[in-house]
Amino acid sequence: MELYYNINPNIILIFSYLLVFLAFSGIFYNNRNIVIILLFLELILLVVSFNFLFFSIFLDDCFGQSVILYILAIAGSEVSIGLSFLILLFRIKGILNLDFYLGLKG
Repeated sequence: MELYYNINPNIILIFSYLLVFLAFSGIFYNNRNIVIILLFLELILLVVSFNFLFFSIFLDDCFGQSVILYILAIAGSEVSIGLSFLILLFRIKGILNLDFYLGLKG
């Protein structure tokens, strides 16, 4: 376990900040494709899980690892429900462009 304590936490935080910035910029830049937006949302959840895992190891605590299991369960259910809605929308309308669905009223 001595290997984990030699890692500088600032490097891990900078890496996670860069990944979160990449995810948010991907969401704002690619605002037309629903599947890509869901992919970047999953990236944000994985970065949060990565931070919990690193600080759980760094602080020698098991709470972060139990939170990771909860986050991954929520992320898995989110993906399954989101993709089922996308399949349903594609079967009904035949298009997955987000601009088309934002123009709908009702």
